[in-house]
Amino acid sequence: MTGRAALAPQLFGLVVTVAAVAVYFGFTFDQVRGLQRLQSEIVDRNRRDSLQLIRIQNDLYQIGLTLREAAESGSQYPLTGYHAPLQALRADLDDALAQEHGLAPNSRTRDQQDLLEASLRRFWDETDSMWMLAYAGREGEARTLVRTRLNSERDTLNSTVARLLVQNSDAASAGARAIADIYRRVETNLYWFIAAVLITISATGASVIRFSRRVFERLEAVSNERKELAGKVITVQEEVFRTLARELHDDFGQVLTALGAMLQRAKRRIPEDSPAQEDLKEIRAVAATTMERVRLMSQMLHPPVLDDHGLEQSIEWYIQQFQKQSGLDVHYEKIGNGPWIGDQVAIHVYRILQEALNNVLRHAKVSEVWVRAEYSPAQLRLVVEDHGVGMSVSQPRRGIGLISMRERAGLLDGVLDFSNPASGGVRVALTVPLQSGV
Repeated sequence: MTGRAALAPQLFGLVVTVAAVAVYFGFTFDQVRGLQRLQSEIVDRNRRDSLQLIRIQNDLYQIGLTLREAAESGSQYPLTGYHAPLQALRADLDDALAQEHGLAPNSRTRDQQDLLEASLRRFWDETDSMWMLAYAGREGEARTLVRTRLNSERDTLNSTVARLLVQNSDAASAGARAIADIYRRVETNLYWFIAAVLITISATGASVIRFSRRVFERLEAVSNERKELAGKVITVQEEVFRTLARELHDDFGQVLTALGAMLQRAKRRIPEDSPAQEDLKEIRAVAATTMERVRLMSQMLHPPVLDDHGLEQSIEWYIQQFQKQSGLDVHYEKIGNGPWIGDQVAIHVYRILQEALNNVLRHAKVSEVWVRAEYSPAQLRLVVEDHGVGMSVSQPRRGIGLISMRERAGLLDGVLDFSNPASGGVRVALTVPLQSGV
C-alpha cells in the first residue's frame, strides 16, 4: 500500500469523525435550546401563572370571608362599612388578574380565559349592585344579594380558578415529562455518538496500524538488505585490502628484494675507490626505505598478525605502530582474558580501533589518548577516549569513517556509543557480543 493509498482511509475516518462531532453538537445544541425554551416558556411561565392564580384564590377567599361577615343579619356594622376593605381586595384581585393574563400558558384556550374574565365581571357587577342597595338604605336586600348571587358568583369564580390551576399542574407535569424525554434523547444520542466515534477511531487506528506494520516490515526488509549490502561491501573492501597487502608484500617486496641483491652484486664489481660506490650506497638506502614503507603499508592494509595471533596481539601491535607513526602517547589498558577472537570478528574491531585513533589524530588536537580493552567470555568492550576539543554527541560529524564504524558495529550485532566525558573530549565505546560472528 502506498502512502497516498494509506492516507485515504485515515482522511475518510477523520472526516467521518469530524462530521459526527458536528452533527452531534448541532443536535445537542438544538436539544439544549429546546430545553431552555421549554423551561422558560412552559415550566417557569406555568409556575408564575400558578402563583398569580393562587393569589386570585386567596383574594377570593378574603372577599368571601368579608362578605360572609357583612351578610350576617346581626352584624354591628352597617354594610357600607365593608366597602373600603372590599375595594382594596378588588384592586389587588384586578392586579393579580392582569398579571395572570400576561402569563397565561399557551395551553389555555381563549374560551377558558374569556370564562375567567366574564365570571369576574359578573362578580363585580353583582358587588356594585349590592353597594347600590346598601347606600340606598336597603340593607336587607343587599345582604340577601350577598348570600345568594354574590356567593354563587364567587364560587363559580373559585371553581374556574381551581380548574386553571389543575390545568397548569397538568402542563407542568407534561413539561417535566418533555424535559425528561429530552434528557433521555440526549443521553441516548450521546451513547450512539460515543459508539460511532469509537468505531471510527478503531477503524482508522486499525488502518494506521496495518499501514504502519507494512511500513515497519518494509523498513526491516530494507534495513536487512542494507546490512547485507554493507557486509558485502565491507567484505569486498577487506578482500581488496588483503589482495593489495599480498601484492605489495609479494610482488613489490620481491622486486625491491631483488633490486637490493642486484645492487649488492654491482657494489662488489665496482672498485672500492670508485665514485660510483657512493651512488650505489644512496640507491640501496632508498631501496631499503621503500622496502620498509611497502612492508608497513602492507601491514596497515591487512596485518598478518591478525591472522596468526588474533585480536588481542593485533591491538597491541597496532597501538605500537600508531605511536611510532603519529607521535601520540597511547595509554593502553587490557582487562580480563577473553576467548580467541579470529579474523571474522577481529577485522571489524580492528578497523573501528583504526578509525577511532585516526579521528583523534585528525580532530582532537591532543598529545595523548586512552585505549581500554575489556575481555570476557560473553563480550568485548573497546573504549577509545581523548580529552581534546570534542564534538557534539547529539549532532556528530557525518563522515565516511563514522558511517563505516557504525556499519561494522551493526555487522557484529554490537553497540557503538559516542559520549562526552566530564573531562572533555570524546569517548567511543564499542560493545560486541562474542557468541555471534560475521
